[in-house]
Amino acid sequence: MLKTKALTNRDYELIKSAEQVIEKNYRYGRHHIGAAVRTKSGTIFSAVHVEANVGRITVCGEAMAIGKAISEGDHEFETIVAVAHPHPHEEIEKCWVVAPCGMCRELISDYGKDTNVILSYHSELVKCNILELLPEKYTSDID
Repeated sequence: MLKTKALTNRDYELIKSAEQVIEKNYRYGRHHIGAAVRTKSGTIFSAVHVEANVGRITVCGEAMAIGKAISEGDHEFETIVAVAHPHPHEEIEKCWVVAPCGMCRELISDYGKDTNVILSYHSELVKCNILELLPEKYTSDID
């Protein structure tokens, strides 16, 4: 069972940033995930995922947002979220929050073990520490 926390107004603002970036840049077959990360300085960086014809070289939205923050000199992360945009053939009207994939869980935890992740859990939006989603994380650290 995950140890979760309730969302704050700032968390809903972060979700809105992820929604806005994918609503602005959605392109079928290219970009359908938007992500936003809030750094400990309070700055929000948002980005879309970059899909490729060869799936294994696709870059997730979370990685793009983290890279954008780091490229701007902001290296300490507080909270991250990703949202999916509905495709034209889906009968869904708005974006929804999605959990990070396994590779993103590794990446997020590599860059901030105390980073919170917003996700849907038991049909409720909550946040939890990234390590809750990645127990027994691989690390080269010696305890």
